Amino acid sequence: MPRLVSTVVLAFFLTSLLLSSDKEQKKEPQVVSEQHEVVVTATRLETPTREIGSSISIISAFDLALFKRTFVLETLRSAPAVSVNQNGGMGGASSVFLRGANSEHTLVLLDGVELNDPVNPSRSADLAHFLLADVERIEILRGPQGPLYGSDALGGVVNIIPRRGEGRPRLTLTSSGGSFGTFIGQATVSGATPSVDYSFALSRYQTDGVSAADSGLAGNSEPDGYANWTLSGSLGFSLNENLDLDLAAYSIRAKTAIDNFGGAYGDDPNNTQDYRSDFLKGRVRGLFLKNRWEQNLTVAVIDSRRSHSNRPDEDHPDESEEGFYAGTMVTLDWQNNIFLDAAQTVTAGITYEKEQGESEYLSDNAWGPYASLFPLRRAETIGFYLQDSLRVGGRFFATVGLRYDRHSRSGDAVTYRLAPAYIIESSRTKIKASLGSGFKSPSLYQLYAPGTDFGPIGNAGLMPERSFGWDAGVEQSLFTGRVRAALTYFHNDFENLIDFSDSTGYINIGEAETKGIEVEIDLFPSDGLNISLAYTRLDARDMTHDRRLLRRPGNMLSARFALFLLNRWTAAFSFDHSGRRTDLNYSVWPALSVTLPAYSLLSGAISYEAGRNMQLFIRLDNVLNARYMQVYGYGSPGFSIQSGVRLDL
Repeated sequence: MPRLVSTVVLAFFLTSLLLSSDKEQKKEPQVVSEQHEVVVTATRLETPTREIGSSISIISAFDLALFKRTFVLETLRSAPAVSVNQNGGMGGASSVFLRGANSEHTLVLLDGVELNDPVNPSRSADLAHFLLADVERIEILRGPQGPLYGSDALGGVVNIIPRRGEGRPRLTLTSSGGSFGTFIGQATVSGATPSVDYSFALSRYQTDGVSAADSGLAGNSEPDGYANWTLSGSLGFSLNENLDLDLAAYSIRAKTAIDNFGGAYGDDPNNTQDYRSDFLKGRVRGLFLKNRWEQNLTVAVIDSRRSHSNRPDEDHPDESEEGFYAGTMVTLDWQNNIFLDAAQTVTAGITYEKEQGESEYLSDNAWGPYASLFPLRRAETIGFYLQDSLRVGGRFFATVGLRYDRHSRSGDAVTYRLAPAYIIESSRTKIKASLGSGFKSPSLYQLYAPGTDFGPIGNAGLMPERSFGWDAGVEQSLFTGRVRAALTYFHNDFENLIDFSDSTGYINIGEAETKGIEVEIDLFPSDGLNISLAYTRLDARDMTHDRRLLRRPGNMLSARFALFLLNRWTAAFSFDHSGRRTDLNYSVWPALSVTLPAYSLLSGAISYEAGRNMQLFIRLDNVLNARYMQVYGYGSPGFSIQSGVRLDL
């Protein structure tokens, strides 16, 4: 593999040198209509949403500023078919389900680079600690996405896209505080010159929080706080007319107070987790052959570490826990976009990933000492992908993709995808569809976890999990664009799912099916009023055991209202409803099946432009003071209010 990495890097720079004599002025290779939003996640190219056959949602910078959200996790529930769960308040472990797929089947990207944690037992991504201060937008791509993204994208992709600097130098300071002893401070600086652009952000979040174990259950009264420092930034350099260099970094330091478990008497006053994650990315982009060949060479490293400490206390004098978890991912991607003509673009590339992880867990209680040690393990994956993007007559669009991956332990995987769209200009109707496949290689823990006295755990013979999915829908624009509506039906099948058996450890025995409908309506009745609605009906079943998949609501509704008054006032409100879900009560043995009741959350933000450079705002969360559980036994915040100020200098 190191030889392959060297070859790819050498090939990029050789072609750069050989073709660097092409000195024509740099042009955008894509012709983009200004009437339509542009996304990058669906095709790994800047593409107008009008030409996309896949189901994709965009949470824009405007939306992020409007609702005054703080965490990436908070914003995701506004998108169709997205369900978000968190164990307790801010900082608690989180899960994101796309179209009912398992949380580890959601591939999470930061600026196109995978964030899924290699040391997590299922290799899922935890978005609990990602702040929004330096985020430009979030794109959510639904359905299997194996050809462009390889492992983990069985249910879809969440791509967090950082802000790039532009225009004159700008300093923005934001500070707010309120309920639960919460303080938020943010400072961002950005700008650009003809040859350099830059954007940097420093964020601080601190709260006394609520009890992680639900305070409505006996024995849970102590609040669990959370603190987060995040530093992020990007630099872009125009090296010449045809060559750009981009650098990006992201660093998080967080501390979360947690409880022993979710349920009655789960409280613990000194149980804490520390989280550290460092992200570094470099990308070189070149345009050659009169801008018909674009090369992107990306190298990224992510290093994440978690530590867990729970020393004896008055309530638990004979109990202690210590844990340490470390994971590293190195990614190399060489993407080539060949613009054959205005109607066809071919994308081909090679991806190399090297992941490693180790952990140790030590505990002592009335049953005696216990140790779970996972020695350092590594795995490598190489993938080759090919995609053809077609545009015919300005009305028919399609992407066809194919990929081959080779995992160092679990072997080969071949995935494919087809996503056509057709525009009926006379009625402003878009008919779209997609079908494709995805896979997920076994995690390091699933492959290599040592056995215990109770039996085996890891299984080096595991095969990749697989999915096949399709969807079909229609999008309609009415009244000169003041009404936009979309209806989509989706169906996904999963097989070879990795489950745990007490007698054999991890094994490929699971099958699941998810299907449903997504309804989206955007209304612009006047220049000062925006209304957005998203409804999902979901049927997600474990076909192996003939039961509903845990924590997937059958009905989800999200509504957004924004009102703009007198050029100074803005009022934005959100209503989120999550239907009943099945869950397990793990505080008893054996775990009992329970049904979590439906809940609804009403939140909002009111902003006032106090001057040319000053904005005052109030944020309201859970206005109805609803009591609810996202995960059985874990608490959630009640009504809260924050007030703050933003200065643009």
